[in-house]
Amino acid sequence: MKKVILVLAILASSLTQAQGKFEEGMGKAFSLWKEGKSKEASDMFERIAAAEKGSWLPNYYVALVNTTASFGMKDKEMVNAVLNKAQNALDVEMAKDPNNAEILVMQAMIYTGWVAYDPITNGMKYSGKVIELYSKAQALAPENPRAVFGKAEYEIGGAKYFGTDTKPMCAEINRAIELFGKFKPETTFSPKWGLDRALEAQKECAK
Repeated sequence: MKKVILVLAILASSLTQAQGKFEEGMGKAFSLWKEGKSKEASDMFERIAAAEKGSWLPNYYVALVNTTASFGMKDKEMVNAVLNKAQNALDVEMAKDPNNAEILVMQAMIYTGWVAYDPITNGMKYSGKVIELYSKAQALAPENPRAVFGKAEYEIGGAKYFGTDTKPMCAEINRAIELFGKFKPETTFSPKWGLDRALEAQKECAK
């Protein structure tokens, strides 16, 4: 009996230590990202993903860091590098759980990165997929504010381009902001971003 208790104690200690390293690493990666060190943050998340294969979050953040870095880039090689890195990381988690709404939202964002870089070439290729992914994410998680906001924001871009009414999308942005107020992340590091962008979009709608 004493041996069993000892084994359980060692196991519990190992799990606590591993969890501590995970939290420490994730915290450091977020700090690097906040400091504007996107590459260093991405590399840190990558190392955590390699060590913590049971968590989808490190690869998710590799994808998010690199996708957000792509917006505004003009150099084709740099855009290819960061968006391909984002896609490769997300592919690992998509294969494990294709019905994770956050991963679907992230995939839509990667496609949006390609469209933003070259709308003429990539708009027709990816726009339908973007809307489809956001719609699927909403069906799986109707209360997820990123799924609601992402779809509305993308559709506003298309509406402005074609000169159509943006009121329905602006109503969805208002709904997304309400959902942000109710949303409770599952863990400390679960996605919770997006409210600031939604509030900015709401201001644009009011103009």
